Amino acid sequence: MPGAKMKKILLVLSIVVPITAYAVDPIITDSTSRSTVDSTTTVKSPPPTAVAPAITTMNNDLCAVAASGAVQTQIFGISIGKTFVDKNCERLKLSKTLFDMGMKVAAVAVMCQDERVFTAMMNAGTPCPVDGKIGDAAREIWDANPARMPQTVKSKD
Repeated sequence: MPGAKMKKILLVLSIVVPITAYAVDPIITDSTSRSTVDSTTTVKSPPPTAVAPAITTMNNDLCAVAASGAVQTQIFGISIGKTFVDKNCERLKLSKTLFDMGMKVAAVAVMCQDERVFTAMMNAGTPCPVDGKIGDAAREIWDANPARMPQTVKSKD
């Protein structure tokens, strides 16, 4: 049993008395690294883009038509937009407004600015109003002044 007693003493001493180990000389490593990098970077990007402007003429009370376009090259891009006025649409709206206000002769006079309407009215025997005159009195003025007729005025432009 003396061997068992010795084992217990060694166990107690190993727990109570810590054993420290020291290295004699620490190992120190010192290194230096130098490098030179020669590189080329290529950036791939999307091509330049010219975007045509959006021109909205959605209001049904406008007599305008929109057009736009764009062109792009590798260096230069351009875009443009424009609205065009529809004169016949304006004429119809003006005539309707005058008619709605009870000015029927004025409404017909506005419509007669279109050479097709003017010709149709003359062919129907109801000449367009002129200088406040209607009917045969208007026909006499038109016959005396053919230069005032819409088709004559238009052909001079």
